[in-house]
Amino acid sequence: MTNTTASRFRSLHTTPALRLPNCWDAASAAVIAAAGAPAIATTSAGVAWSLGRPDGDAIDRDAALEAIARVVRAVDVPVTADIESGFGATPKEVAATLAAVAEAGAVGVNIEDTVAEHPGSLRDLADQVERLGAAREGAGPDLFINARIDMYLAGIGEESERFEATVARAKAYADAGADGIFVPGVTDPAVIEQLVEAIRLPLNILAGPGAPAPSELDRLGVARISLGSSVAMAAYEVARKAAVGFFEADSYAAVEGGIAYGTMNDLLA
Repeated sequence: MTNTTASRFRSLHTTPALRLPNCWDAASAAVIAAAGAPAIATTSAGVAWSLGRPDGDAIDRDAALEAIARVVRAVDVPVTADIESGFGATPKEVAATLAAVAEAGAVGVNIEDTVAEHPGSLRDLADQVERLGAAREGAGPDLFINARIDMYLAGIGEESERFEATVARAKAYADAGADGIFVPGVTDPAVIEQLVEAIRLPLNILAGPGAPAPSELDRLGVARISLGSSVAMAAYEVARKAAVGFFEADSYAAVEGGIAYGTMNDLLA
């Protein structure tokens, strides 16, 4: 990571929003970069699946770092990495993860507040604040820490209480050293606009079918739009359709129109 690359990545969190169709390996990163992406983001789910593991802290730090390094080498734009909950049981271990991510060449991370061992629950606020503070220390001043709040995604608590609880966590995470706030699971334009107004850091929204269009999210003041694991899921659906068509439909239709062999080789040369 260089200061120039990190500064360039920070500057992209504005309006219109930074658009991130998330990758899961070096090849998908190269394809997305060639399509004009100003930055590359990984999806933890896609990375885990590509390594033969489920999402949810099932891969270890070394495997994640190796994947991040491969993506960084494959593209010439800034890379931000989804590091799940930090690949560490303690704040000290989270700090070590962040230092290693910076060493691998990434300029940003996502850190979530879900407890992987207990899906649908969030870490105690004080605990997560301590982990984010350690992350900030390990990362140094330049790496962009995008703190994810899963209140809406996990459907925690009464719907009427989620907004205030999310804003309270966002303030605490900002005070701990976060540079941006990621709130997946929100698609209501009115709620998104209120979050933009209430949270002082750049707001990241998880988008896709059912969410407002990117241009509408721009209008609402969102600074960053992610597609998350949906790109990987769509790619794997192509593989499934190709297999079904081959086995059952006497057809090759699902693999028509793919990226040319030579193009893929050139992207990774």
